Amino acid sequence: MTQQAPVRAPRRQWGAERTTAPMAIMHDRPSARKIVLGRVAILVTIFAWLMYTITTVVREFIEGDARTLRFVLESTSYLLVVTFLSFSALMYLTARQGALYRFRDHRRVPRALIDQHFSGDDDRGVTVLIPSYREEPDVVAKTVWSAALQEFPRKRIVLLIDDPPDPEDEGDRALLESARELPRRVMAELEEPRRRLAEGAERVRVDLDGADVTPQDVLERVADDYGFAADWLEARAQAHPLVDHMDAFFVDRVLMGLVGDLRLTKIALDGARDQGDAPSPERMVQLQDRLVRIFTAEVASFERKRYASLSHEANKAMNLNSYIALMGRRWKVESLSDGDVLAPAEPGEPAELDIPDSEYLLTLDADSMLLRDYCVRLVYLLEEPGNERVAVTQTPYSSYRGAPSRIERMAGATTDIQHILHQGMTYYDATFWVGANAVIRKRALDDIVERQTVGGYEIATYIQDRTVIEDTESSIDLGTHGWKLVNYPERLSYSATPPDFGSLVVQRRRWANGGLLILPKFSRQLRERRFRRERILRREILLRVNYMASIAWASLGLIFLLGYPYDSRLLSPWVLGAAAPYFLCMASDLRTNGYRASDVFRIYGFNLVLLAVNVAGVLKSVQQSVTNAKIPFARTPKVRDRTAAPGIYVLIPYVIVAFSIVTLIRDINAQNWGNAAFAAVNATLCAWAIVAYIGIRNSLVDMGLGVLNWLYVPRKPKRDRRAKAAETREAAGPQDVDWAGILYHGDRRLGRDVARKNDVRRRVSPR
Repeated sequence: MTQQAPVRAPRRQWGAERTTAPMAIMHDRPSARKIVLGRVAILVTIFAWLMYTITTVVREFIEGDARTLRFVLESTSYLLVVTFLSFSALMYLTARQGALYRFRDHRRVPRALIDQHFSGDDDRGVTVLIPSYREEPDVVAKTVWSAALQEFPRKRIVLLIDDPPDPEDEGDRALLESARELPRRVMAELEEPRRRLAEGAERVRVDLDGADVTPQDVLERVADDYGFAADWLEARAQAHPLVDHMDAFFVDRVLMGLVGDLRLTKIALDGARDQGDAPSPERMVQLQDRLVRIFTAEVASFERKRYASLSHEANKAMNLNSYIALMGRRWKVESLSDGDVLAPAEPGEPAELDIPDSEYLLTLDADSMLLRDYCVRLVYLLEEPGNERVAVTQTPYSSYRGAPSRIERMAGATTDIQHILHQGMTYYDATFWVGANAVIRKRALDDIVERQTVGGYEIATYIQDRTVIEDTESSIDLGTHGWKLVNYPERLSYSATPPDFGSLVVQRRRWANGGLLILPKFSRQLRERRFRRERILRREILLRVNYMASIAWASLGLIFLLGYPYDSRLLSPWVLGAAAPYFLCMASDLRTNGYRASDVFRIYGFNLVLLAVNVAGVLKSVQQSVTNAKIPFARTPKVRDRTAAPGIYVLIPYVIVAFSIVTLIRDINAQNWGNAAFAAVNATLCAWAIVAYIGIRNSLVDMGLGVLNWLYVPRKPKRDRRAKAAETREAAGPQDVDWAGILYHGDRRLGRDVARKNDVRRRVSPR
């Protein structure tokens, strides 16, 4: 919406997407044939696994030469690997089947019912929280505008800026100033249409007060206002620069999608006028109020790092928690030795911050966008009878189409597949919060809040930051307290996928870390729910366990299959029979989402080059469970330039290709044709993935940088600490004494000195 400095468009790779048209909001209603084939796929997977277990393993143990310890260990480990991989495939098919049922049964709520539901002077409000850290201005601006144009009665958009408040780097300072300025610019641009439409709404209310029918002049004014709003948005759309596919989506679906909706309403009003008819006065007021709500928004920013009393933990969860804890109260700023701190302001006392409360929160990543009626449709769901205990509802995000790079296209394909699976998990009450976007009852967060004192300040934790997948852990916390989560079965939100291998590594390593740590908490949740005598579906348990732990066992299982030369007698057509339904159904889902069925092979290669990344994430979970130390949150870079990947993650795919070729040659010589075919497929697809998704030149650069970073040790200048301290004391005069710090903290060194002396005494004292 706002003019930005010209940015160079990303270079489009061969094999990338050409069309930028996103998928429809409504999912295609599946045919009866597709649903039946989905059931058949589930049965075939189970039957093939059972037949493999009986005909291969049991037969070899009973009839074959299974007396050697090596064969017993091989067959046992191979059966475990096949079982875990088949289980993950079965969970995919199960979640997919639930999605088909939901898409078949879903009916869109008519526009009139939504307008009626939100009509009148409604006190309900939503606070949109957008965590932001060194974001590119045009990326976060599109996100803020997509939230500001939501048609909700009272909406407040807060950009939670997490940049250091006083950066030294010139580029970082420019990003920070742009983020601080963005709310003011958005408010200023919205002021003109908001003022005109609010005045029009007031006139409509006066003219229709007590009227039984709508006068034609009022009908014409409302139609003109819809035309004005559509023209205003269309002018902004035409002025917006089209640099990349995200800009195309913003213009086509966020701005022009709303323009089309408004123009359609104007056509209806003009048609009623031409026929000498008109909607009821109540309906006319609703239509005019809708316009006012679209263009009315309070946009602000907040920086938690400016206050010493708030958590400065470097993760998205604590950025959100810091602001949520301040809502509904007035705060004054006090200057202490540590810096500025926030203290509650008493009634009648002046306050620097007055942060209103709201019934609903909407969390939105800074690279995401919402379609026009996201808020009203999801809040309507929350307020339907029977949904009083639904804490979180969301539309799992879809990908922006028209990706200029092959790896972004493939990451988008996996994202769109995950969208289907998340919709199906809701069918079995196994929904997980996906943190890119969600509408949350604030009352539910108040129910799970944990408070602790850190450094003398109370820190409230609503969304857990113990792991880097904070949304998954919070889903378990909400279920423990009797809350539910629901995915709305439409495509109303979109989010960016990593454009290069380096940023993909950051994202997928974070996703792979934390699931194992949450499993014990899920076990406690099940005990709590059984104590409350809640009905728990077995499929819910299986789907949740698979969601949290499948990356671990799938990665380790694939390593075993790639690396260990299993006996050829263990390979059976039944193994292929158990895997075939999974790949066939995924190919069908890809084709439904506008991709090619052959992309299923590209996704397999995509997963091969990410194998080391997933294993690293799993090992980080193990490390955290042993050390009980939180893993630093790594934000996914949202930049146009390429992000360098750690050299080890680039090297491992080459190792996989080389080892698969060696295995292929060895198996051909041993006439082990089944394993040879598997090695050939792995070598081919992984080599293709290296070329297509990483690039030979980029991989050489990243591995070279990895070696240099490993060898290079920055040289630290030597300095005499005692001499420097003496010079400092000598140069300091009375005016340099930090009297406030001394009175506030005392001697910070005292505790360390006493502990050190006590430790020395313990070492030298006689027994």
